Amino acid sequence: MTTHHLDSIRTPDDLKRLPPEALAELAEEMRERIVQVVSANGGHLAPSLGTVELTVALHSVFDTPRDILIWDVGHQSYGHKILTGRNDRFDTIRQENGLSGFPRRMESEYDPFGTAHASTAISAALGFACARDLKREQHKVIAVVGDGALTGGLAFEGLNQAGVVATDLLVVLNDNSMSISPNVGAIARYLTRITSAPVYRRLETDVWELLGKVPAGGKARTLVRRIKESMKNLVLPNILFEEFGFKYYGPIDGHDLPTLIEVLKQLKEIKGPVILHTLTRKGKGYKFAEEDARKYHGVSSFDKLTGTSAKKPSAPTYTEVYGQTLAELAAKDPTIVAITAAMPDGTGLAKFATAYPERFHDVGIAEQHGTCFSAGLAAAGAKPFATIYSTFLQRAYDQIIHDVAVQKLPVRFALDRAGLVGEDGATHHGVFDISYMRCLPGFVLMAPKDENEFRHMLATMSTYGEGPIAVRYPRGSGLGVPIDAEPRPLPIGVGELLEPGEDLVLVAYGTMVAAARSAARKLMESGIRAAVINARFAKPLDERLIGDWARRTGRIVTLEEGALPGGFGDAVLELLTRIGKPEIRARCFGVPDRFFDHGTRDSLLRHAGLDADSIAREVERWLKEEPRPQPESLAPVGTDA
Repeated sequence: MTTHHLDSIRTPDDLKRLPPEALAELAEEMRERIVQVVSANGGHLAPSLGTVELTVALHSVFDTPRDILIWDVGHQSYGHKILTGRNDRFDTIRQENGLSGFPRRMESEYDPFGTAHASTAISAALGFACARDLKREQHKVIAVVGDGALTGGLAFEGLNQAGVVATDLLVVLNDNSMSISPNVGAIARYLTRITSAPVYRRLETDVWELLGKVPAGGKARTLVRRIKESMKNLVLPNILFEEFGFKYYGPIDGHDLPTLIEVLKQLKEIKGPVILHTLTRKGKGYKFAEEDARKYHGVSSFDKLTGTSAKKPSAPTYTEVYGQTLAELAAKDPTIVAITAAMPDGTGLAKFATAYPERFHDVGIAEQHGTCFSAGLAAAGAKPFATIYSTFLQRAYDQIIHDVAVQKLPVRFALDRAGLVGEDGATHHGVFDISYMRCLPGFVLMAPKDENEFRHMLATMSTYGEGPIAVRYPRGSGLGVPIDAEPRPLPIGVGELLEPGEDLVLVAYGTMVAAARSAARKLMESGIRAAVINARFAKPLDERLIGDWARRTGRIVTLEEGALPGGFGDAVLELLTRIGKPEIRARCFGVPDRFFDHGTRDSLLRHAGLDADSIAREVERWLKEEPRPQPESLAPVGTDA
C-alpha cells in the first residue's frame, strides 16, 4: 500500500482534514492494521473489520469526544480506538498494561462509557442524552448497536423509554445478521408474522394483480419476488421501530462511505430519537473472516497469510469436553436439553445442536430469559443444562433466585469461563459465581480438578433431581489426564484426600487443586508436610473430611479461583465456627477484593497470589509467624476431642 493516511491521524480532527477520496484508502489501512495486530495478539477480528467504514463516517461527521459515541459490546470498536489517539499503542491491545479490548472510561475521553456485555448502549446513551438536556447542552449522543444486541431485552427496554422521552438520540443499527453466532428468533420472526397480516397480504395481492399472472420460473417471477422482498425490507423495519417512537432510516450499505457520510450529516439535524439501519459484512476485507465470521469473531493469535491458528493445545479444552460429554449423556437420556445464550460455538454445543436440534435452544443474548426458560423446562420434567459463561450468568441473577432456587427446580447450570479468563479483562472474569450462588438455599455447587472429573460431574448433574446444581470450569485446556470411558455420578458433598500430611491441610476447589498439589511439593522441599484435599463441592461441603484434617493438623489453607468475600474459603471458615474449633489457624487464598485488568491467565494468577510458587512462599511465611495449636487426635466432626 503506497498511501499512509493512518500515520497522520492523531485525533478525529485530523480525519476531517483528509479529502473525501482519501477516506476509502484510510479504511483499507485500518483493516490492515487490525488484521496485523489481532493476528499477533488475538482478539475480536470479524466484528471490527465489519465496522471500519461506519467508524470513519461517524468520526468524520460528529464532533467526538464532545459528541458522545457509545459502542454496544465494544468488540467492534478497534477501528474507533485507532482513530482516537491510540494507534501508536494499538499493538498492545489485550496485553497486560496495554489497551483494553473494549471501550473503557479510564483509557480515553473518547470512551465515555464502558461496554463489554451486550445490549447496554441504548440505555446508557439515553442516560447521557437526558443528562445533556438537564444541563441545557447541545451535543449529540450516538449509540452503535449490533443486530445481535437486539436479541437482549435490555436493548428493547432502552428503546421503549427513549421513545417516551423523545429527546435527541441517534441509534445506529449495525446489521450483519450475526451476533457471535447467527441470530435467532427476535426481529426476523416478528417481521415474518407481520407479513401474514391482512394489510400486508392485500398489498401483496395488489402487486401480483398489477404485474399480471406470470408463469412459474423465469425473469418475471424473479422480479416479483424481488419486489416483494424490497417491499418487506422497506416497510416492516419502519413499522417496528416507529412503534417505539423512533424515526427509521435505511437500510443503507454500511460499507458505502460517501452515502454513510451524507446520510449521517442529514440525520444530525433531525430532532428526536432516530434509528439508522446499516447493512455490513462481518469480517469485511479479510477473506478468511468473511468466509467464516463465527470462527474469526474472537480468535487467538494466527498466521494472517493462511488464517491458521498459531498453536494447537495437546489436551482438549474444558469446553470441548463439555460438548462431547453432554452429547454422550443425551444419547442415553432423551430428557436432556441444552440451552445457550448466543454461544453454541463458545460453549462447545455446536455438535450437540446438530445431533439433537429438537433438544437444543439458542435463546440469543438473553440470559434472563434463558434461565427462566430452563426453569420452565425443569418444572415440566425435562433436564435443562443452562450453559452460560460465568460472567454473563450474572445478568440473570433474579431468575436464578426467584424462578429456580425458590421453586427448588433442578436446573443444571454449566458455568464456562469461570475464574480469571485472561485478555478480555475485568468485565469477563468469572470470579463471582461461587459467592453469588453459594448464598442461595438448596444449590449444589461443584468444580472439577481436571477434565476427567468434569465428565463425572456432568453425569452427576444429569442424575441429580432434588434442586438446582451448578458446575464451574475454566477457559482453556485441561490437564491432559486419562479420560474414563464412562462418566459416572459422584456422591453429593463428598471430597477426596489426595495427599496426607501432618503440618497443615490445603483444601482446594476446582482449578486450584493442581496448584495446591504443586505447592505441597514445593513445601516438602522445606520440610513442610501438607495434606491436600480436593473439595469437589463448595456446597454442600464435605464437613467430615475437611473438619477431621483441620483438627488433625491444626492449620488449614483454602484455595479458590474466585472472589474471596463470600466464597469457598468463607464456607470453610463457617464450618470451623460451626464445629466449635475457632482455635484452628486458617488462611484463605483467592481473588482479592478488587477488579483485575486484562493479561494472560498465568500472569493474573501470579498477581492474585494463586500460582504454586506464591502459595508455597506465603504458606511458609505464615507457618513461621503463626504458632501452631496443639493438633488433636483424629475424631469425628462434631465431637469434642
